[in-house]
Amino acid sequence: MPQVVCLEHTVADLIESFLEFKQRNAGRSDRTIHAYRLALTRMAAYFVDQDLLRITQDELLAFTGPYLHKMGLRDPVSRRPHVAAVRGFYSWLASTKRIRSNPAENLPYPDRGRRIPRVMTLGSAAKLMWEPDFNTFAGVRDGAILALLVGCGLRVSGLVALNESNIIQDEIDGKVRMLIKVVEKGDKERKLTIPPEADLLLRLYLDHAELKQVNRRLPDGDQVLFVSLMNRTVTPDQYHGEARRLNRRAVLQMVKRYGKRAGISEDQLHPHAMRHLFGTELAEDSVDIIARQRLLGHKDVKSTAIYDHMAMRKLTREADRANPLAKIKTPVSDLLKRLNKRP
Repeated sequence: MPQVVCLEHTVADLIESFLEFKQRNAGRSDRTIHAYRLALTRMAAYFVDQDLLRITQDELLAFTGPYLHKMGLRDPVSRRPHVAAVRGFYSWLASTKRIRSNPAENLPYPDRGRRIPRVMTLGSAAKLMWEPDFNTFAGVRDGAILALLVGCGLRVSGLVALNESNIIQDEIDGKVRMLIKVVEKGDKERKLTIPPEADLLLRLYLDHAELKQVNRRLPDGDQVLFVSLMNRTVTPDQYHGEARRLNRRAVLQMVKRYGKRAGISEDQLHPHAMRHLFGTELAEDSVDIIARQRLLGHKDVKSTAIYDHMAMRKLTREADRANPLAKIKTPVSDLLKRLNKRP
């Protein structure tokens, strides 16, 4: 049992002090802070009749395991943020001398195994790109969004957070190219070259007459990049600036709407499936893993390496070329040669 040094705060005060520390000193994103607040609020409710400064590891295990499972968090992945929040909270309590020993120091994360991502196929991506109506402002906007998701492997959180200042130009190999500075997971920034196809679609969007009529200016003088066309949560007089920003849910709905219309499989109709396509195609073309890590914005190269397992075209070509059956004459070798010669 941890020994208590001081107990000058209420539970709510302690949690908010910890979250403020994580946001200001550890640079955690708003989404992470929201997830941590939810997890710690659940923990406080679970231990409502106990002193959080006197909790043991076994009691924390009961919360992060059986209790959360009973609450409906049956997927180990959904419980990992709770464990991260609890571990971080008690580490902070120990570092600030509120407790002498940390009961969560060895609190285990639930084993989630290695999940192979759902990947959109190249054929599906092609179908999706043809779905927007480019005769409309909404269609031009959606085409630019889809092109950035497919061609740059952006996370949706990074895409919707873009402002116009995130789009810059630079000369590369003697040509002026459009680049994008994106801030995503953990508030990490990376710079990406925008593919020519996405470049053109983005320019069409930025030059569209209807966009010029939208007040998307922010207090710092910057402008929201991708705008919404409807927002029922604000009155018309407030529908400007940040309120015009397209949100993550709208992007998800857009992908699903176009995908269903194009007859694309339901399991591919998620923006992250396009990010996985980007990662897989980099692996298919043998892009160096360090370059891939930078392009995808992965903190751990192991996250990047998973796409090697999905690069099936490359693996198939290598297997067809090098497998032993290709080097000997078999009962069907002549038949295969004839079949392969057919147009």
